[in-house]
Amino acid sequence: MTEITSPTATIDPYAPGAPASPRHFLNHLNPLAKVGAVLPAMVLLIFVRDIATPLLFFALSYALLLIGARITPRTAALLFLAVPLGVVMIGFGFSIWVDAGGVDDTAPFLQIGGWTLFTGAVQIGFATALRLAAILALALIGGLTTTGPDLVRASIQQLHVPYRIGYTALAAYRFVPRFGYELSVIRAAHRVRGHHGGRGPFARLARGWGYIVPLLAGAIRHAERVALAMDARAFGAHPTRTERHLVPFRTRDTVFIVLFVAASAVVFSLTFPWQL
Repeated sequence: MTEITSPTATIDPYAPGAPASPRHFLNHLNPLAKVGAVLPAMVLLIFVRDIATPLLFFALSYALLLIGARITPRTAALLFLAVPLGVVMIGFGFSIWVDAGGVDDTAPFLQIGGWTLFTGAVQIGFATALRLAAILALALIGGLTTTGPDLVRASIQQLHVPYRIGYTALAAYRFVPRFGYELSVIRAAHRVRGHHGGRGPFARLARGWGYIVPLLAGAIRHAERVALAMDARAFGAHPTRTERHLVPFRTRDTVFIVLFVAASAVVFSLTFPWQL
């Protein structure tokens, strides 16, 4: 029986990402530099309660992404449509759950019959939503400009994480797209054999149940192949391994960390105390 292979099977998932232009400086920074620069601000944002602080970090993150990252149309739609819409929805959602007894001294924002939404509740709800959005935007600085393999390589080379842990986690992460491809093959095979099973939620649930056994069998086969490939390359036989692709930590990475931490300190100092 001929085995169906993925159309992307010839692509090396551990190779460096597509080269970015010099203008997209975030793509050329060490992944650990991008994580280390934003981590202090992300931790401190958990404790702030005002609107100005997360709003400034949200704007700062977006400015960095627009200037130094490679933005695709899909990413732009996510940044400028999905995220603001999510902030509005989450902000009003949290506003409804705020105890009215603690904000009844503020002006009413919305009244429906005997129910009143106070301005203080809206401020608290949107402060929480903006805090979450600011943390997400800071995470996107590294998330949109870093590949998983580069982050693993940097962790092994600079943080001295054991390569047994790093590359094992990366191999497990590569199982996710493989499972997606296996599921598409199983669905195509079922359609060829006429196993449609009707329409509706119960029929869809029955079809999904029928995918479990072949998907597990494919996962076991793939895990065996990965284990054999790692054994053939003497994975774990030595304390260190020679890296094919180096991810150096340069002076520009240190400069980026210092500048971003300094900018974060300025923002926190301008908006302190963090009260509504």
